[in-house]
Amino acid sequence: MYRFIIHYGIHILVPIAIGLAFYKEYRTKAILILLLGIVIDIDHLLASPIFDPDRCSINFHPLHTYWAIALYLLLLAFRKTRIIGIALLIHIFADFVDCQLIGW
Repeated sequence: MYRFIIHYGIHILVPIAIGLAFYKEYRTKAILILLLGIVIDIDHLLASPIFDPDRCSINFHPLHTYWAIALYLLLLAFRKTRIIGIALLIHIFADFVDCQLIGW
């Protein structure tokens, strides 16, 4: 239960906190974009089983690979894509923390 709360707390609370703190002009839109970072979990549909609670997503699923993470970092360099990069990196951070909690 502890792992679930931390993992999904990062997925939900961190995007909301960042949206509130740094995107005051368009707070709601920013929070929604940041929360949509979770859509990269669509790549879990390629795995068998789709959900394995003891599997580390980092470098296992295609959108969670080190190459993909490098692309997400690159998105930070451009103003128009920065918020998308932040959203995706929050997701990767949540999954990284989860991997640490399972002893990866």
